[in-house]
Formats: sequence, C-alpha cells, structure tokens
Amino acid sequence: MAAVSGSEKGTRSRRKRMTGRQRREQLLDIGRELFAERGFDATSVEEIAARAGVSKPVVYEHFGGKEGVYAVVVDREMQILLGMVGDSLNADTPRGKIENAALALLRYVEECSQGFRILARDSHAASGTGSFASLISDIATQVEHILAEEFSSRGYDPKLAPMYAQSLVGMVALTGQWWLEVRKPKREVVAAHLVNLAWNGLSNLEPKPRLDHIQHKRGDA
Repeated sequence: MAAVSGSEKGTRSRRKRMTGRQRREQLLDIGRELFAERGFDATSVEEIAARAGVSKPVVYEHFGGKEGVYAVVVDREMQILLGMVGDSLNADTPRGKIENAALALLRYVEECSQGFRILARDSHAASGTGSFASLISDIATQVEHILAEEFSSRGYDPKLAPMYAQSLVGMVALTGQWWLEVRKPKREVVAAHLVNLAWNGLSNLEPKPRLDHIQHKRGDA
C-alpha cells in the first residue's frame, strides 16, 4: 500500500473539519463565481466540484445538481436586491424615494457585480424564481405606490402608475447593465441624471398623452 503524504493527510483532515453547512456555502460561493463568469449553460457540476476539491456526488448530495445550486444563488441575489431597494424607500418625499431607489440599485450593481451579472442574464428556467424581467416587476411593484400618490396629487390617473413604475425601474436597470461595464461616471452622478430624466419628465406629464405623428396620419386620411 502506498504511503500517504503529509500534505494529503492535511487535505483530508481539512475536508473532514468542514461541516455540512460550510460545505454548502462553499459550493454556493463557487457556483456564484462560475455562473457570473460563464452563465448557467456553460457551467458544469464537474467544474463546481473541482474548484471545491470534492467529488461530483457531494454537489448532488447538497443540491441535486447544478440546477439546485443555481436556484439558491439566484434566489439569494434577488432577495438581496429587493431588500436593498425596499430599505431605500424611506425618504420623506416622493423624489427622495426615487433617488434612493436608483442609488440602491446602482449600489447593488457596484457591490454585488457577480450577482447582477447572473440576474441580468435571462434567468434560466432552472432557477424556479423567474427571469430578470420578473425581478424588475417585483421592484416596480414597490415603486408603484409612490407614483400612484404623485399621480393622484397631480390629477393623473393612478391606475397608470404600474406601467410608469415598470418604465422607470426598467430604465434604471438597463442603465445599470451598461454602467456595470464602464463604471463611469460615479454611481451618484449616474443616479442624479436618471432621476433628472425621470422626475422632470414626470413633473410635466400630459394627462392624456398622444403620439403626434399618429394623430397627423389620421387627420391626413
């Protein structure tokens, strides 16, 4: 029988000392890195196991496969982002809340760039938590009541608030995808310009907007 080297004994002992919870967190951290780098389809159980220094059955034991790893990673990232946006809506004025929400989303992009890369891709059906669009919808739902109150005070139809909330949050999210790569200017500057566009547009809304070129075509018919 071949002798076991001291380094091999040390490796085995370190593995034995890792609890089930620690191993699970290790696999999630590694999966998060790989999904951010390569996406779901290009990541394999073999690669997750290799980086963790374990065999494939260990990954299957904890998560049932890479789908399980991905589902937990995506769910955690969605909860982090939703929590950050939700906590930001504590300003005293509607504009302040919009500013804080824009900053919160950009802060997530900056501080959790791996997570945002995962979410910004079309979330894989294996996640069981929906797509990036559904995440944007969840955030927009938190913004709806702000716009509904503002619409009511200005004489606009509050029933349109959900549509405007989707537009507003979608604008910030898409800008976040662009900013993730360029990282210029600073997030506070980006947020200020986003709110400038959104708020000054909202402050001058027409109660019943129409597309002028369509109206002209109808008049010429």
